[in-house]
Amino acid sequence: MNKTQRHLIEYITRDVICFISQEDNLSLEIAMERFFNSQIFEKLQDIESGLYTESASYVYEMYKSPPPLPTQSPLEYPYPAT
Repeated sequence: MNKTQRHLIEYITRDVICFISQEDNLSLEIAMERFFNSQIFEKLQDIESGLYTESASYVYEMYKSPPPLPTQSPLEYPYPAT
């Protein structure tokens, strides 16, 4: 990770934490804990994902949206089909 990438990640992280704090009426400490423990923060740290090139608003929207549900084939359902 180069210096520019690191700075972009830091700026996005700062802004997203502020968004979380304001939108959910949380202290900055709790907002930081929630974001730092999220999958989106992990993806933001992964240079290969390219998420650091997006806006803080975009990253925040990703943070807010629930992860997709896992898909199962009909053969994996725990109950018989009717």
